Amino acid sequence: MKKTLAQFAVIAPVALAVSVALAAGREPAPKEKPKEMKPLVVTAVAATAAPALDGDARDALWKNAPVVKMNAVEGYNFKDGKGKSAATIQAAYDKDNLYLLITYEDPTLSVRRSPYQKQKDGSWVMLKDPDDKGGDNCVYYEDKLALIWNVNNSIVGFDRFGCQIGCHGGEPGKPYGNKYTEEAGEIGDIWHMKYVRGGVIGQMDDQYLDHTRFHPETAKEAGRKSDAKTGGGYADVKLVNGKPEFMSKDAKPANKGGTYWIREEDKVAFDDSKFKAGDEVASIAIAPFTGDRGDIKFAAKWANGKWTMEIARKLVTGSKTDVNFDDLKKSYGFGVAFFDNAQVRHAVVKEPMVLQFK
Repeated sequence: MKKTLAQFAVIAPVALAVSVALAAGREPAPKEKPKEMKPLVVTAVAATAAPALDGDARDALWKNAPVVKMNAVEGYNFKDGKGKSAATIQAAYDKDNLYLLITYEDPTLSVRRSPYQKQKDGSWVMLKDPDDKGGDNCVYYEDKLALIWNVNNSIVGFDRFGCQIGCHGGEPGKPYGNKYTEEAGEIGDIWHMKYVRGGVIGQMDDQYLDHTRFHPETAKEAGRKSDAKTGGGYADVKLVNGKPEFMSKDAKPANKGGTYWIREEDKVAFDDSKFKAGDEVASIAIAPFTGDRGDIKFAAKWANGKWTMEIARKLVTGSKTDVNFDDLKKSYGFGVAFFDNAQVRHAVVKEPMVLQFK
């Protein structure tokens, strides 16, 4: 690795401006039928050396991997508030791992995820999106990336409609609908990059999708589930007696040189005397996942309105909720979505994506 994980994170000023989402209320996701589209084929080339996972696209293998252009649409925020992003994807592999290089346009680096802010009267409040009707934060959030793989070709229609087939807008219970497959046994492997909660420590969140329908008490996430873990992960920092329970040991406000996350190894008891009115602190503590949920490596850089992201995962994990690239003569269907400072409102590449090995 060319750089430590601490070095790969940010190479440009953090955009702290409040999102255009404040301008008006948001419409719920429409109920739409998926549209059949011609697939985009991504060809993975054999690599003689693994890339250094550092968010830098200058590794030799990327010069030999074909570049596939993508256009993501129907998102929220992004350039001029139009919800669109131009993107590229490349793929390579060696005897053990698959590597992906993804770039996409995003005018701001979004890391100001639901921070606590100290008020003039000394109290602390969490900054909230006034238009968030529940799980729909588009103002104080983080940048994200999601890929979903059709495990064992189990999701009927994925080859024609891509990940659209798992999106169900216009359903009661949540403002932006739900995600699930139609039938039992249809499984999608979700690679979910949450920059504040995992990206900054070099991981994507390994999750999966099944046929579970939304229920307000027993299935709030509908079909979206998380792979098993043996440790690590992220947890909310709670207010205790009106003050955040923990802070980072450097005691730097997040909006004055600190971070909007607390690494578990840096977490200490909160000291209110270190902060002034207007200071912001993290509301989330993070540690690397261990176990099945932590098997996707990640690194990224944001600069000049563009993300460059590198991903690495073993070709075969053996997990039933993972896509296993165990036959390089086969094709593997997947979908891609990008989130600009948005909890759920994503810009999606509507074409079905197909990974092939050369």
